[in-house]
Amino acid sequence: MAEAAAVFDVTQEDRAAVLALSGDWPVDTIAAAEHGMRELETSLSPGAVIDVSRLGRLDMAGAYLIERTLHRIGGAFSLRGAHANAARLLDIARRATPEKAPPAERLHGWRGLLERIGRAVAAIGEELIESMSFFGQTLATLAGLAMNPRRIRSTSIVHAMEEAGLNALPIVAMLAFFIGLVVAYLGARILGDFGATVFTIDLVAFSMMREFGVLITAILLAGRTCSAFTAEIGAMKMRQEIDAMRTMDIEPMDALVAPRVIAMIVMAPLLTFAATMAGIFGGLLACWADLGISPVMYFSRIVDEIPARHFWVGMVKSPVFALVLTVIACKQGLSVGGDVNSLGRHVTSSVVQAIFMVILLDAAFAIWFLEMDL
Repeated sequence: MAEAAAVFDVTQEDRAAVLALSGDWPVDTIAAAEHGMRELETSLSPGAVIDVSRLGRLDMAGAYLIERTLHRIGGAFSLRGAHANAARLLDIARRATPEKAPPAERLHGWRGLLERIGRAVAAIGEELIESMSFFGQTLATLAGLAMNPRRIRSTSIVHAMEEAGLNALPIVAMLAFFIGLVVAYLGARILGDFGATVFTIDLVAFSMMREFGVLITAILLAGRTCSAFTAEIGAMKMRQEIDAMRTMDIEPMDALVAPRVIAMIVMAPLLTFAATMAGIFGGLLACWADLGISPVMYFSRIVDEIPARHFWVGMVKSPVFALVLTVIACKQGLSVGGDVNSLGRHVTSSVVQAIFMVILLDAAFAIWFLEMDL
């Protein structure tokens, strides 16, 4: 039996407007009436009467279309005429339609400022709790891998070492070289006023071994590697690959997080060493060209005057920085939602949080080493 087209008509009576529905309103025929029903939202007033006496077949899709129009107009509606299931289906559609959320109250002045500050503090606290939880989960995963080395994915670790370490070596070494060069030139100019230009060697060696070597490495890893880790894991999250891994009984912490953490812990000290040596070499060229200090004298003074503990102070900090940076990057990657905007926000948050934590941890290390007289 052919279905009659979904038709409606609006007439005006003494007390209210009447919306008369006729024809069949199942999912197959309501598409033609949808545009007209949308126009009713601006012309039909609340309190109208819905006449269903000539209404034919009606399913849940048609009831939802009718109820959506009535809901957007607002107000109470009454039914006229008899129909087998119109009242029941419209009632089900009404209960399934979400209520309009009340508009958020916008506070101004000092109240609005306090509200924004409070929301920011709450967001920071929530992010801190989530990060600490993820950090503990990462440590538990690493402990489990140490107890069962067969679960370690060596191929993933080597790949991450190449991406995070080997490919980052040129830019780390080049930047550290120029930092050492600049420190040497500045030291030569300032110390020259006091007739103590020879101490430029001490300044370069001390600063590169203790602070600049590890800081340059950590900041570059935060901007280069952490963003890459977050983008890679976030893209997998968007494509639902992580859900597929869990379906195949592959734990993302074992397959994605642990290899990157291990690779960074291994490669960060090596990159720190390369940055320290590159910075010292840059200082050598500046001292040789500007002060006439020979390479033999340069390295002899470093060996004689700079204690080895300054070198180890810088090297000890590098694996700690690497662990924190990788945990932040992986946590942000796993927090990505299903859209590109979420990916961009979490990549930005990853880099900002990583650099902030590097500076904070370096300050904490500096105070602790100072108190320990190291």
